Amino acid sequence: MNDDLLLDAVVIGGSFAGLSAALQLARARRSVRILDAGRPRNRFADAAHGFFSRDGSDPRTLVAAAQAQLRRYPSARLIAVEAASARAIDGGFEVAAQDGSVLAARKLVLAFGVNDTLPPLPGLRERWGKSVLHCPYCHGYEFAGRRLGVLHSASFSAHQALLVADWGPTTLYLNGVPMPDADTAAQLARRGVAIEPAPIVALSGEEQALSALRLADGREAAADALFVASRVRFNSALAEQLGCAIDEGPMGPFIRTDDSRQTTVPGVYAAGDIARAMHNATWAAADGVTAGASAHQALVFQPLAA
Repeated sequence: MNDDLLLDAVVIGGSFAGLSAALQLARARRSVRILDAGRPRNRFADAAHGFFSRDGSDPRTLVAAAQAQLRRYPSARLIAVEAASARAIDGGFEVAAQDGSVLAARKLVLAFGVNDTLPPLPGLRERWGKSVLHCPYCHGYEFAGRRLGVLHSASFSAHQALLVADWGPTTLYLNGVPMPDADTAAQLARRGVAIEPAPIVALSGEEQALSALRLADGREAAADALFVASRVRFNSALAEQLGCAIDEGPMGPFIRTDDSRQTTVPGVYAAGDIARAMHNATWAAADGVTAGASAHQALVFQPLAA
C-alpha cells in the first residue's frame, strides 16, 4: 500500500485504555483514528472509584471529557463504529469496520475490552454494577459495615472473601460447591467469614438494591451487596485474527504483551482489561499510556517495522 495512505495508528476501542493510548499519539502529532462501538464494560456502574483525582465520578462523564479533549488535536479522529476484522498488509495493518469502511495504519492498538459472563441466577444480572459487584476496591467502601456476600464462582472466591471481610461482615456463599479445605476454612474463620453451603435460587430486593438471597432449602440470607468474580470474554475476535498469543487467566483470556504493551505480533499493541489478568480503570488508563507511547516510539525508531 502507498505510504501516503497509511495512518500512523488505529486504536480499536474508545474507553479508558483506548483514549489514553490515542492521546499520547495525538500529542505526538501522529495521525490516529479511534474506532469505538460505545459499549464500555463499566456502563452498568454509576461511579468509578479509586481513579486519581476523579474518585466517585460517573465513568461515562470521564469518557465524554476524554473524548472532548482528544478532539482538540487535529491529527486524531473518533469514529463511532465497530471494527469487524483486521489483517496484516505490506507496511502495516488493515482494519475493516462494520459499516464497510476500511482503514490502514502502521500500528494498531487493541483496546476493545471485555464483557462479563455472569452466573445464571434470577435477579443477579439486573443488579450488576449496583449491588452485585466484581471489585471491593472499586465499590467496597460504599457498602462498608453492611451485610456482604461473596458468591463462589471461581477458584479464588475464598481468597476474595478474605479480602472483602475488610469492608464488613462477610459470608462466602458456596452455592452448592464442596466445602473448602481445612486450611482455607481456618483462614476464613480467623477473618470472621461465615460459610453458607446451600445453593442460591434467586436474589431479591427493591429495584436494583439487594436485600436477601433466597436459598434452595427455603431460607433467606440477608445481604446488602454480593461480590461475584465474573468470567470475561473478549468483545472482539481481532486478536485471534491477527495471530496474537492469548493466555488464560483466573477470570478468562487475556492478550500476551511485553513491558511496552506490544503483543506477540510486532506493531500490534494491547491495553486494558484484554491485556491483563487483573482489571481496574486506573490500570487500563496506565496501560493505554504505555501502549500509545510505545507505538509512537516504534514509529520513530522502527519506521519500517510492520
